[in-house]
Amino acid sequence: MRPMLKAAVVLTAAATLITGCGSGSDWSQPHAAPSAIGTLGPGFVDPSTTPTPEATVTPAPGSWDGVHPSKGYRVVLLTAGEDAPTKALVKAVEAWAEAEDVDLRTVVSTSDHVASTVKALDMKPDLIVTAGNSLVDPLALVTPSHLGQQFLVVGAELAEPTGNVTSVDWSGASFRGEGLGSASTYDPASFTADRCSAAVRAGVAAVLNNLTGIVVWIQ
Repeated sequence: MRPMLKAAVVLTAAATLITGCGSGSDWSQPHAAPSAIGTLGPGFVDPSTTPTPEATVTPAPGSWDGVHPSKGYRVVLLTAGEDAPTKALVKAVEAWAEAEDVDLRTVVSTSDHVASTVKALDMKPDLIVTAGNSLVDPLALVTPSHLGQQFLVVGAELAEPTGNVTSVDWSGASFRGEGLGSASTYDPASFTADRCSAAVRAGVAAVLNNLTGIVVWIQ
């Protein structure tokens, strides 16, 4: 292979891919702060207490269904990996964004996950949703330095999340980083379309209601 062609192939393989859908608005312009439309149903959390940082809450199934993002919600989906669980999560986020008319942009990380996370940060979304176990360790490095940016980690969690990182897990998921493994037995078959959809909606409902820095455990 000629040197210039070979270099182009390597560059393409290492690139971070960015795609977009939704309203196509210019994110360089300011917009109203996002808010929750609707309310959490009974059993999402104990109304008499506020979950402490790093706490795990187990909401009643469907208690998040009445919560929707306000118009113009800007979300970046940061994804890495071609495994079946990651693909299922990506489909769930895309379906949710289409149903809720969310302005969604996607960053596909193919090599340098820290750089890709920074790329997502530079887009200044209201929320960064992540899909893919290989992003957990890079997120642990980057998120403490960007406390003003909300992150939602679906199907995995950070071992020591800061207040801007919310996770959604279930039995069969909950990867916590290299060397730490999972809080439950990892089961790719547990990443069903219904469970991934519920995880996205439950996580976004928590973030929109300022219940952040916690792990939302769904059945």
